[in-house]
Amino acid sequence: MEETQYHIPALLPQTLEGLALRPDGVYVDATFGGGGHSRAILQSLDGEGHLYSFDQDSDAAANAPADPRFTFVYSNFRFLRNFLRYYGVTAVDGILADLGVSFHHFDTPERGFSFRFDGPLDMRMNRNCRRTAAEILNGSDEEALRNLLRTYGELSNAGRLASAIVRRRQSQGPFTDTASLTACVEPLLNPRQAKKELAMIFQALRIEVNDEMGALRDLLQQSVDVLRPGGRLAVITYHSLEDRMVKNFMRTGNIDGERRTDFFGRCEAPMRLLTSRPVVPDEQEILSNPRSRSAKLRVAEKI
Repeated sequence: MEETQYHIPALLPQTLEGLALRPDGVYVDATFGGGGHSRAILQSLDGEGHLYSFDQDSDAAANAPADPRFTFVYSNFRFLRNFLRYYGVTAVDGILADLGVSFHHFDTPERGFSFRFDGPLDMRMNRNCRRTAAEILNGSDEEALRNLLRTYGELSNAGRLASAIVRRRQSQGPFTDTASLTACVEPLLNPRQAKKELAMIFQALRIEVNDEMGALRDLLQQSVDVLRPGGRLAVITYHSLEDRMVKNFMRTGNIDGERRTDFFGRCEAPMRLLTSRPVVPDEQEILSNPRSRSAKLRVAEKI
């Protein structure tokens, strides 16, 4: 499968620059996907360097390069520390995480990630997991649905949407496909931004199905343990919830952004934020890859 068909990596030159790659370094690509970032990292490594790339989707394994400097880890990146220990790695020089959903997922109807196609309400990155988007829609009460849509979709009309979902369930039976969900919520959307609001609804479900915020929290916390001093953490986010969590952690060393100081008032953050503002795509990249328009790259260095 060609990389351009599976995914186009966002902010590629800026990410490689942020990682400050060493030819003999050991690196982690926490989100392998189509392998675009991974292949670019490998091009910068010599025979002493090594790259460990994580992905929990079995489809991604087909993109793995046959390279002795490369190890594909079929797992969620939230288990980063355990798998590095398994491979005998005590410290790494850099970690990259591109938190965007691959084009492959959005463009494959049977995965259920997009409202553009009719398909099953699945949305699982790891299809070995049991809980699907349909199970969440059909099994959650109105309050849980409202909280989900408000928190992960940042939708101001989350209450009305949750109520409509429950009423539809009661009158017509369980949701089974993306078309049934779209038909249910569309009358409640602002016609001028219906596609944006649909995307936010699907985003909220996807985050819940895959526990994306919990997995990101685990990755960030473990990054401090596995990075060597001077090692870099580069994270590309695509929505404000992720970006806020990453920014808080890089600035303060904790997810909540609480600044902790020692006896002398010095900040105890284990990392130094290198990007005072997030790096974003320029106009040329957005023209060639419109899906990169919401990408934000932040980089930090372990102290």
